[in-house]
Amino acid sequence: MELREIQTFIQAAQLKSFSKAAQALGYSQAAVTIQIKNLEEELGIHLFDRIGKQTILTHQGSIFYNYAISIMKDLSEAKAAVTETEELNGFLTIGTIESICASIFPTLLERFHEQHPNVKISIVLDSPDVLLDRMNKNAIDLVYLLDQRIYDHKWEKVLEEPEDIFFVASAEHPCSKKAAATKNPLELDEILSEHFLLTEKNASYRFVLDRYLAANDKKIDPYLEIGNTEFIINLLKNNAGLSFLPEFSVKNEVTAERLSILPIKDFHMRIWRQILYHKDKWITREMNAFIELAKQIS
Repeated sequence: MELREIQTFIQAAQLKSFSKAAQALGYSQAAVTIQIKNLEEELGIHLFDRIGKQTILTHQGSIFYNYAISIMKDLSEAKAAVTETEELNGFLTIGTIESICASIFPTLLERFHEQHPNVKISIVLDSPDVLLDRMNKNAIDLVYLLDQRIYDHKWEKVLEEPEDIFFVASAEHPCSKKAAATKNPLELDEILSEHFLLTEKNASYRFVLDRYLAANDKKIDPYLEIGNTEFIINLLKNNAGLSFLPEFSVKNEVTAERLSILPIKDFHMRIWRQILYHKDKWITREMNAFIELAKQIS
């Protein structure tokens, strides 16, 4: 059993795709298939089920995945212990949500790669609950999410920054034009009947909005729900409706006057960007470097 086979297995499990794992590792897809096959033959088990276009772990594969993560963690710790003065060259697995990945991570990861070009990074996209569960199982080093303030004795929080969440529309939308013309905030009731594109219900800021509306005996019935924030923003620019998004995700489009933040009377909602890791996690130099950079550009 070779370490590169274990790393390939981890990438394929996290990305749920042999082709994406090959791209991330710089291998051909055939090489990834061969490495997984060698691993399966040595272990005497079937690691993946490939159903249609999906590649998912079998029950035995899920068990081995936890051990594989532990093996790579132990290796990273051993390497760090004997190469403390050398350039960072380990692995880093970061869990985040789609809106942060699309708007904050490009700059953050580009800067990190410039500073530490030999560190290999894996990004896991999912809902906050799933990411925190995977962090508890040591499958993720750090979680960078957007949620209500999270407090748990199992986790260490190293970043907490407030973010405002707004109703957003095209600058050409009638709601945007009305707010601009009257210089007055809109009433919440007058926008709720508009066509809405929203993130899925398990998205943190969507949940906060739904809870607020329910408490006030109101609701939004979106015609489209999707987890891809960039897709929603593109539709908004085409004047396809309204949405409810964190300010950082639409800041550039608002500055360019392609989108408008809709002022709503007596309505203000805030959520927090947070970075967490498990308190029992051994903090690698790679983790420390990422945390410090994230703080600098947050």
